[in-house]
Amino acid sequence: MNQQNGYHVAVVGATGAVGQQMIQTLMNENFPIRKLTLLSSARSAGKKVNVNGQEITIQEAKPESFEGVEIALFSAGGSVTKELGPEAVKRGAIVVDNTSAFRMDADTPLVVPEVNETDLHHHNGIIANPNCSTIQMVVALEPIRQKYGLKKVIVSTYQAVSGAGAAAVEELMNQTKSIINDEGYEPKILPVKSDSNHYQIAFNAIPQIDKFQDNGYTFEEMKMINETKKIMHLPELQVSATCVRLPVAVGHSESVYFEIESDEVSANDIKALLKDAPGIVLQDDPENQIYPMPANCVGKNDVFVGRIRKDIDEDRGFHMWVVSDNLLKGAAWNSVQIAESLVKLGLVK
Repeated sequence: MNQQNGYHVAVVGATGAVGQQMIQTLMNENFPIRKLTLLSSARSAGKKVNVNGQEITIQEAKPESFEGVEIALFSAGGSVTKELGPEAVKRGAIVVDNTSAFRMDADTPLVVPEVNETDLHHHNGIIANPNCSTIQMVVALEPIRQKYGLKKVIVSTYQAVSGAGAAAVEELMNQTKSIINDEGYEPKILPVKSDSNHYQIAFNAIPQIDKFQDNGYTFEEMKMINETKKIMHLPELQVSATCVRLPVAVGHSESVYFEIESDEVSANDIKALLKDAPGIVLQDDPENQIYPMPANCVGKNDVFVGRIRKDIDEDRGFHMWVVSDNLLKGAAWNSVQIAESLVKLGLVK
């Protein structure tokens, strides 16, 4: 921080799990920062945070908070972005938003740098960070799409509770202890805090993430479907998703079935392609039981891919297992990567 040729960066939602990861990631990546402004709701304003040995007071996020800010990383809920995002843009900032507020807006690029970095050239002040489960999947699929084409994707997710916030992780821990100690407990958060029914997550799997839509899919599933098509510029791509919450604290896992357009492609061809792909670590050695697991991906920026195999019946069909830290590549790291891309492409004033 305090780099003279750096940027004035604001983090909105600085006290939340993702906000804290954003701050940590900015520091870890040594992002060029001249000044760091930390913003949050009124109730957290006044708290002091130690960032790399420097004490920073959290301020309440208001329109005037963005005076002089060049890059604003938002992770404070969609309503906050809708209210304050345009205010930040008005004052000259580029907003990188981690909520769903602008993801499907036609004028807002939805960006995963390994996949569609060039879309950043067409921003109007706001850039959307995709859903965590979408990000890791498209990173794994993009090299395949580039070389062999992509026709169909069917994904089942096994998602960590941290995707529902820090309180959901606490609920998982408390429920686990209660069940082990044969004590009573009352679920209050999952699957969706604002829904009428809440279910046990400890020792369970809940096939609902976010609210159900009229078509029988949840909002999370529709996010994966629509965002994948938008990021890859493939409106005709066939995508379907089933999203499940598991009693895992951090790290989303996905079973991905995909069909390519090329013939005569082997599982080894796909492995060789992904071995050197950006942002991917290949862990695929079944003989030695080597494959990605969420417990091993925590705190790492990469997307881990394994269990790559050809479908038994469909010659152009393949299966793979994709795992990533949902708070890092799924949120904070992808946001900081976007900021790094903006700098690299000369798009920040």
